[in-house]
Amino acid sequence: MNPIQAYKVLGLSSGSSLDGINASIITTDGVDVFEFGKTFDIPYDDNLHEGLRHLHHHFSDMDNDEKQRIENALTEFHIGAAREIMADYEDVTLVGFGGHVVCHRPAEHILYQIGDGQKLANALGVRVVGKFRNADILAGGQGAPLSAIYHAALAQKEEKPAVFVDVGGLSAITFIGQNGELMAFDAGPGNAAINEWVNKHGGMHMDYNGKLGITGKINEDVLASMMRHKFLDKQPPKAADNQTFADKLEHLEGLNLEDGAATATAFVAEAIVKSIHDFIPLTPKKIIVCGGGAKNPTILRFLRQQIKEAPVCTAEDCGFDSMGIEAQAFAYLAVRRLQQMPTSFPFTTGAVQEVIGGEIFEPHR
Repeated sequence: MNPIQAYKVLGLSSGSSLDGINASIITTDGVDVFEFGKTFDIPYDDNLHEGLRHLHHHFSDMDNDEKQRIENALTEFHIGAAREIMADYEDVTLVGFGGHVVCHRPAEHILYQIGDGQKLANALGVRVVGKFRNADILAGGQGAPLSAIYHAALAQKEEKPAVFVDVGGLSAITFIGQNGELMAFDAGPGNAAINEWVNKHGGMHMDYNGKLGITGKINEDVLASMMRHKFLDKQPPKAADNQTFADKLEHLEGLNLEDGAATATAFVAEAIVKSIHDFIPLTPKKIIVCGGGAKNPTILRFLRQQIKEAPVCTAEDCGFDSMGIEAQAFAYLAVRRLQQMPTSFPFTTGAVQEVIGGEIFEPHR
């Protein structure tokens, strides 16, 4: 029997926080990670940022030509970013392409995701694996979260049980048990909730370094109202989308910029804390925060104040790259697809069985 092959892979991730592309290179066989390459953060230009934001908010009202124009712009942006990276890494032979989720209704098993994997493969001249969520949804899963199996790979040398908290556009939790048992679910809102507030009321793409959140005052009444959301009490596995918490985020209106940012940030942290206390089956030895939220000192401060049973650390504290993990996960999933290994599981997405997800795009001239 031939041993499984290792690949040097470029992973590309574009999240609902709308801050840009995360790209990262790893060498992996889909089980172990042998080498971590550089991570790149490529902010969207203003036109693409506004186009994606408009698409998220007005998806149902837009005609197909306008949607296609934004998808083409997103794909071209990925092509440009990947070409620039691969010019310095000519031994990359595979790309894991996360695409960009615009409309995701997990309870209805509906997904609208943009990003042309075939066009990307043709332009780069290498094999691309994308559309990771589709097979999971066809198998009765919710299509998210997908990074759990990669978190388990990262945690091989960590003391267990361990918990990863990925604070991206949404917040997601992965639990890895002492014997490798895997459980994952979306915990609640993430950076997108904060970004949307500061964009609407301050004209900024994000709350840089959590400065607004730390200077503002949390409105406890508004926060209590926001925490009364039925999703937060729902048993895992469960997945949210970028509109799941929109009605609760409207409760911020009337607050000033700083207080709104502080209350939105507290909502993100409180939902994570509730999820850990309500749904994690065993007390973890360590809680590892990754994603953009690991760069927000205010989120970390809130979590550390409220979680006393285990140390809350960042991915960097464990030798990982907070901003690169999601992109690395798509690279890892791409190799697992080629090796015919499962990428999602009943206790991570709610699929009826293990699923080998991802569509392979061979480059054509």
